[in-house]
Amino acid sequence: MKVHEMRRAYKQFRLSEADVAADPLTQFATWFRQARETQGTQEANAMTLATASADGVPSARIVLLKAVHDGAFRFYTNLDSRKGVELRENPRAALVFFWPWLEQQVRVSGVVHLLPRSVVSAYFTTRPRMSRIGAHTSPQSAVIPDRDALVVRRDAVEQRFAGQEDIPPPDRWGGFALTPSQLEFWQGRPGRLHDRLRYVREADGRWRLERLAP
Repeated sequence: MKVHEMRRAYKQFRLSEADVAADPLTQFATWFRQARETQGTQEANAMTLATASADGVPSARIVLLKAVHDGAFRFYTNLDSRKGVELRENPRAALVFFWPWLEQQVRVSGVVHLLPRSVVSAYFTTRPRMSRIGAHTSPQSAVIPDRDALVVRRDAVEQRFAGQEDIPPPDRWGGFALTPSQLEFWQGRPGRLHDRLRYVREADGRWRLERLAP
């Protein structure tokens, strides 16, 4: 099959203004729960994170949502990575969740802020030991000579924390919370006439719901 011939018909569900919650975070929670319950082997919390440098050069990658707390989407990373640097230089970002098994997307955009060190430390303790070792090992986004160099660094970290279960987060490791100003819910429909409902935060904090053309 040629690339331009790859297509599927979207016809599972529809999305109407009468069916959604007044608060988009409540609506997100409903869709996210459904995605988790029907995910199979997929990671329902996988999301594209789009950032931009101070001079507007964009970049994007897949990261994992770790919580929605106090109306903000939380994720964690090495603060010296490209996304960590860009989020501190230009604290605006966008997220995209894509759940193809439900023919759904959610787009989120807003401002980000660094999470307190206490929150970062509390989350870090929940990570598997190998993930905590990895956080100390990798100079994320830096150029390295080869895979062996990473293995040497990992072995040194393993030796440093040998027999120690309480491994603190590295100083360069932290978390961000994105507080949304817009959320869009996208439901695939036949003939590419998809349903798109967007919530926009007004100046008074209330949400305005509007339908977008597909």
